[in-house]
Parts: sequence; C-alpha cells; structure tokens
Amino acid sequence: QVQLVESGGGLVQPGGSLRLSCAASGFTLDSYAIGWYRQAPGKEREGVSCINSFDSGTYYKDSVKGRFTISRDSAKNMVYLQMNSLKDEDTAVYYCATDWRQGCPGPVVAGAYYGMAYYGSGTLVTVSS
Repeated sequence: QVQLVESGGGLVQPGGSLRLSCAASGFTLDSYAIGWYRQAPGKEREGVSCINSFDSGTYYKDSVKGRFTISRDSAKNMVYLQMNSLKDEDTAVYYCATDWRQGCPGPVVAGAYYGMAYYGSGTLVTVSS
C-alpha cells in the first residue's frame, strides 16, 4: 500500500526551528521528486519546497528561501524539511507530496503553484509565543 506519512510538527516560538520528516511505504522516495506543501487556516494550500530525484536539485517558495532546507536520506527512505527562523505566518498543516515524476514540476520550478497527485495526511506546525 502506497503511503506518505509526515511527522515532526508541533508548537514552537517565533525564531525557533523544527525538522519535519516524510516517510514512505510501498515505494522508494528516491525514485520521485518530493514536494512540501502547507495550508494555513482559512487559506489555500501552497507549495513550499521541492526536491528532484535525479540530481537532488531543490526549489523553494520565495518567503522561505534562506530559512527552510529540503533534503533526502536515501538509506532511511526519508525526506526532511528543516525549518529555521520560524515566523507566525509559517503556521500551517504541512504535507509532503509526489506527482510520480522524477523532476519537480515546471510550474514549481518557476515559482508558481502546482498541485501534486498524492499527499500525506499532514503534520501541524504552530508558531506562536
């Protein structure tokens, strides 16, 4: 059974850090580009970051560049999102996702929204003092 499971969310103060993890079952994460998305209360889902499978090239939403880092651990079949210098506006449910292709979709590379085919159930990140 194909499944994506996110973990690592929680409550953190502004300026703090969290590392989100994305685990897969039923397939190998290395085979596909993996994206991180988020949806804040009352807002549309937005793309945050994406990592290619073939060269581990990475892409980020402008507002998280320099603060967030996406990475892979092939041995553990995991993808991570390291989030530093967190802000109130980063509060959201975070999802990892795949579109079953090796490269991050063109719109994502160009900084536009693109909805992927399959998402995990999400992990809540709350940034608040």
